Amino acid sequence: MLVLLPPSEGKAASGRGAPLKPESLSLPGLAAAREDVLRELVELCAGDEEKAREVLGLSEGLRGEVAKNTELHTAGTRPAGEIYTGVLYDALGLASLDAAAKRRAARSLLVFSGLWGAVRVTDRIPSYRCSMGVRLPGLGALGAHWRAPMAQVLPEAAGDGLVLDLRSAAYAAAWKPKGDVAARTASVRVLHAPTRKVVSHFNKATKGRIVRGLLTAGIAPKDPADLVVALRDLGYTVEEQAPARAGSPWTLDVLVDEVH
Repeated sequence: MLVLLPPSEGKAASGRGAPLKPESLSLPGLAAAREDVLRELVELCAGDEEKAREVLGLSEGLRGEVAKNTELHTAGTRPAGEIYTGVLYDALGLASLDAAAKRRAARSLLVFSGLWGAVRVTDRIPSYRCSMGVRLPGLGALGAHWRAPMAQVLPEAAGDGLVLDLRSAAYAAAWKPKGDVAARTASVRVLHAPTRKVVSHFNKATKGRIVRGLLTAGIAPKDPADLVVALRDLGYTVEEQAPARAGSPWTLDVLVDEVH
């Protein structure tokens, strides 16, 4: 099973570990594309601060994020699973998983990123600010920048099991599974049961709980149909929407009344 996660806007501070070693990151086929984004992002933020803030879509109160990006080559690092914070990652609770579940997380979780493309939760990275929706002056839209290298690398990373796609729309644009991989892919929507509407907090928290439940139970569904069974066994109310044509991803609706 491969689980595709969005990053978080807010991030923990860089750690005290050794500075970034790009060659140590997972998915080495993305290395050249990562270097291109990293180089331009650092140069942009080290130059005109106002332009950098505009390009990155940062408010006045987030001006300090520009300076953070100038230090990406020298800042300390920590595992990506510690860098990313927020509702989904709080619900996932990587730090409190048992040893076996942590090993499963290291193998199966992939976090998408405007800067790194995608990283494992064990990859050591510095804190940064660069969403997938950014359009850098030289490289252009990052979603488009990542499509070709992702198309080369991600099918192999997906293996022959389920691809559980929990990304938001901006990050999903960077890689769309095709062919056999698409047939094994399921995206999940979390809907407030009484209204059948997506509610941001419910959506993020429930996705985090779903992943935690699968990791803790040691469940690795092979395909979307197996995932439906697994989620129901974990106590979720699930409505599946099989694809209209063969070779397309499934959509699963998980219905919740409230999230505690």
